[in-house]
Amino acid sequence: MISKDQMGREINITKPIERIVSLVPSQTELLVDLGLLDKIVGVTKFCVHPENIRKQKVIVGGTKKINYEKIKELHPDIILCNKEENTKEIVERLEKEYKVHVSSICSISETFVMIEQYGDLFKKKKEAVLLISKIKLEKEKFASFIKDIPLKKVAYFIWKNPWMVAGKGTFINYMLETAGFINVFGDKDRYPEILLKELNVFKDLDLIMLSSEPFPFTNKHIVELNNNTKTLLVDGEYFSWYGSRLVDAFSYFKTLHESCELKEE
Repeated sequence: MISKDQMGREINITKPIERIVSLVPSQTELLVDLGLLDKIVGVTKFCVHPENIRKQKVIVGGTKKINYEKIKELHPDIILCNKEENTKEIVERLEKEYKVHVSSICSISETFVMIEQYGDLFKKKKEAVLLISKIKLEKEKFASFIKDIPLKKVAYFIWKNPWMVAGKGTFINYMLETAGFINVFGDKDRYPEILLKELNVFKDLDLIMLSSEPFPFTNKHIVELNNNTKTLLVDGEYFSWYGSRLVDAFSYFKTLHESCELKEE
C-alpha cells in the first residue's frame, strides 16, 4: 500500500503495522483512543496521556532530542512525527531506516485529515470516522453556545525568559479564534518574543492567558506580569493538542468563558 502523509511524502507500507513509535504526545493519545495501545512500543517523555503510558512503553527521548539507539532496539514498523514538534533533522535521519509519517496541522480540518490517514494506515477506519463525528458534534454545540457572546481580545503566553506569545500560523491561534477570542498578537508570525510593556499598547485587552505548556506558568507569574488586565492560567493541552483531545476541548472553552465571567448576561 502506498500512503501519503500530510507533507505529501509517499510511504510504502509492505506489511501490517504492528510496532509504532510516536514522537508526538497528542498523537500518542490519539493512537490509544483509536484502540492502538498494544501496537505502541515507543513514546516520548512528554507523552503524558493516558497517565500510565510512559510506564508501559519505552521512552525514546523528547520531541526535539531522541535516542536513536533505543528506537533501533524497538524495530518499529513506522514512526510518527509532526512538522512543528520534531525537527527536520530528526525526520531526515529516521526516514533513512524507517517508515516515517509526518503530520502538519494548523486547523481542525487538517486534524481530520490526519485521523483519516491513521484510520487507513492502522486499519482503524471505523474508529477514525466515529472520532471525527464526535469532534464535529462538540464543535457544533460550542458554536451554538458562542454565537451570541462578544469576541474578547486576548494575549496567550507560552514562555518566559524570554516572554513569548502565540501568533499567526499556529494551531493555538486557530483554536483561540475557534474558542471565541481575538489574538492581539495574531498579526505576528508563529511564536514571537515580546516585552511586557507591549501589552500596554492594547487598551482594550480583555484577558491574558498563561498556558500550562510548554512553560508551566503558575500564580506567581500572574504577579510577575504586574498587569491590571484579568489574567488566567489555562490548560494548554486544549489549545495546542490536536487529535482526540479535541473531543473535550469545546467543553473546556465553554467552562473558560463562564469562569472568566466573559459570557454576557
